[in-house]
Amino acid sequence: MSEIKLENLKKSFGKTEVIHDLSIDVKDGELIVIVGPSGCGKSTLLRMVAGLEDANQGNILIDGKKVNELEPMERNIAMVFQNYALYPHMTVFDNMAYGLKIAKIPKEEINSRVQKAADILELGQLLERKPNQLSGGQRQRVAMGRAIVRNPVAFLFDEPLSNLDAKLRVQMRLEIKKLQTQLKTTSLYVTHDQVEAMTLADRMIVMNQGNVEHIGTPLEVYTKPKTLFTAQFIGSPAMNILSGDCQKGQISLSNGTTLKTNSNHSGKVNVGLRPEDFIMDDNGLIKLKVELVELIGANTLIHGKLENSNEVLVASIAGVISEDKVGKNINLAFKDDKLHLFNANTDLRIN
Repeated sequence: MSEIKLENLKKSFGKTEVIHDLSIDVKDGELIVIVGPSGCGKSTLLRMVAGLEDANQGNILIDGKKVNELEPMERNIAMVFQNYALYPHMTVFDNMAYGLKIAKIPKEEINSRVQKAADILELGQLLERKPNQLSGGQRQRVAMGRAIVRNPVAFLFDEPLSNLDAKLRVQMRLEIKKLQTQLKTTSLYVTHDQVEAMTLADRMIVMNQGNVEHIGTPLEVYTKPKTLFTAQFIGSPAMNILSGDCQKGQISLSNGTTLKTNSNHSGKVNVGLRPEDFIMDDNGLIKLKVELVELIGANTLIHGKLENSNEVLVASIAGVISEDKVGKNINLAFKDDKLHLFNANTDLRIN
C-alpha cells in the first residue's frame, strides 16, 4: 500500500497564498499528472509532498502516516527533477549506487539493485561511462535509475522531460509509462505540457492559481471539462469560446445565430466548441469569414471571425484545404453532443 493523501493543504510565501485549501487522494499504484500553466502551484505542491517545502496548513499522509514533520529522507519517496543532477566525476553505476552507499546498504544488495534497475532501463552497457559520455535521454534514464534503486513508496517527477528535444520527449514518455506499469509505484508527475499529461496519466489534476479546477481521467477532462479554464487549457488548438444567451433550449450567439441545446439553463453562457469537432458543410449553422489557412499535415487549421461578429474561431478540418478560401465565407457544422456550455458568471460547466 502506498497511497498519498493531501488534506486541506495551504501554502503561502509571505502574504501571497499559492496553494488554496487543496485536497487530493492518490490511489496505490496510480500515476497522477499535475498539469497547469507556469505559476499555478504545481511544483510547490510536489515539493511539499517531498518535504522540500513546509505546508502552512493541512496534512500530508503517505501510506496512511502523517509525514508533515518528517525530513525528505524519512518519507521514503524518490524525486526526479528537470535537472538530471548527476555527479560528473562518477560513473553511471556510482551515480545510481551513491544513495544506497550513504544509507550503508550491503555491497551485494547495492550491486543487485543497480543491475536490476539498469536492466529495466537498458543501461547495462553504460554502467562504466560518465555523464559527459551520455546523451540527454540516457542521463535522464540514469536519474530515474537512481530513484528506482531506492525502492521508494512513491515517485515524484518534476517536469523531467522539459530539457529534451521533441522527438526524445516522445520516446521518454513511453519509457516512463512502461516503467510505471512495470513497477506499479504510486507516482505524482508535474508538467505544463498537456500532451504529456494526456498520454501518461491514469488521472490528471488541472491546476490554476493554486486551485484544483478538475480531477479526472484524461478522457473525462477532455470530453467533459468542469470549468471554462480546463476547457481552454486542455486541447490543441484551444477550445473556441463564444458568448451567448440560453433560453428555453435555444442559444443565441452574439451574431444572432441560434443553436439548440438540451439544457434548461436560462441566462448568459459561454459556448465551447473544439476545433476538431467541426466539419465543412454548406448547411452548417456556424458561418465563418476565413482570415488564415494553415496546413499542418493531415489537418488544416482555418482561422476566421464569426459572421457579423468580432469573435474569432478556429476549425481543424481533416485533409488539405486550399488557401483560396481566405477572404471568403464558409459554413461549419458540428454534432449537438459536442457543444459545451459554461455559466458566464461562475465559469462552471452547465451540461
